[in-house]
Amino acid sequence: MNPAWSIVFFTTLAGCAQGLVVALAVSVLSGLEVSDSFLLCSLVAALLLLLISLASSFLHLGNKRGAWRAVLMWRTSWMSREVIVLPAFIGVVAIWWLSLALGVQGSLGSILPWVCLLLALALWYCTAMIYACLRFVQEWAHPLTAINYTLIGLSCGLVLAGALAVLGGERALLQSVAPWALALTLAAWITRMLSLLRNAGLKPKSTLQSATGIKAARLVQQSMGMSAGSYNTVEFFHRASLAGMRHVKLGFIVLGFALPCALLLWHLAGGSDAALVLAVPLQFIGILAERWFFFAQARHPQNLYYQVVS
Repeated sequence: MNPAWSIVFFTTLAGCAQGLVVALAVSVLSGLEVSDSFLLCSLVAALLLLLISLASSFLHLGNKRGAWRAVLMWRTSWMSREVIVLPAFIGVVAIWWLSLALGVQGSLGSILPWVCLLLALALWYCTAMIYACLRFVQEWAHPLTAINYTLIGLSCGLVLAGALAVLGGERALLQSVAPWALALTLAAWITRMLSLLRNAGLKPKSTLQSATGIKAARLVQQSMGMSAGSYNTVEFFHRASLAGMRHVKLGFIVLGFALPCALLLWHLAGGSDAALVLAVPLQFIGILAERWFFFAQARHPQNLYYQVVS
């Protein structure tokens, strides 16, 4: 596939914001001592990430004025469900922030964090299922897709929550979040490596023989059937070399998982709190590369004809 940078940024930023909100919600529900001022600032950060990701997703649309029509197919389309859940999640986070700002929490103080948790999980699942439901793209059609979306988002969100706790002087939150950030980053690393191992062993279910109906044992393709590029040759292939793909994969493994784990271990071993702050930009760059690779690695069956020329 040819990754759209708008979707790469959307899934990365939204996942990080979801993880941050989950970290804040669990902290509140578990009774950790977190100041209202810190919660307000952190929720603003989450809202900004969500709004930027939403704006980024609009860049992928051809007819932006017709974007509202995306909700009409909610019965059968995971994208329509995502379009419904995302604004609902943003709205609930905004209501949580407003209730804190106005000091009118009451029972909302325990209800809103639970709603945020449920909507965050629902949003990860809807986003992942947009790709996992496509059975003809073998790299995506597996439960690991949803697992990786969730674990990577949680990892990014908890690392960001830890960095904000360092900057905000929230020691109780920092001591609680840092071990979980390490555990979830390790879990995300393991499951992503499992998906890479699985994808490396996949073989196309279609062949030139099955695509063309020609039963010859040896079939050689000499032409793509056109003299210039088309939608099929532009949108379904990333045009990166095999060496380039290997470099991107190594880059996201190091920046997205290995270095954040090392920095978190350094922090937990008594190192500088700045390690957590440094982990945020490194992991962000790494996960951007991971998300680009996720889309680029997917092989659409049509490329057997349009991209592979003997």
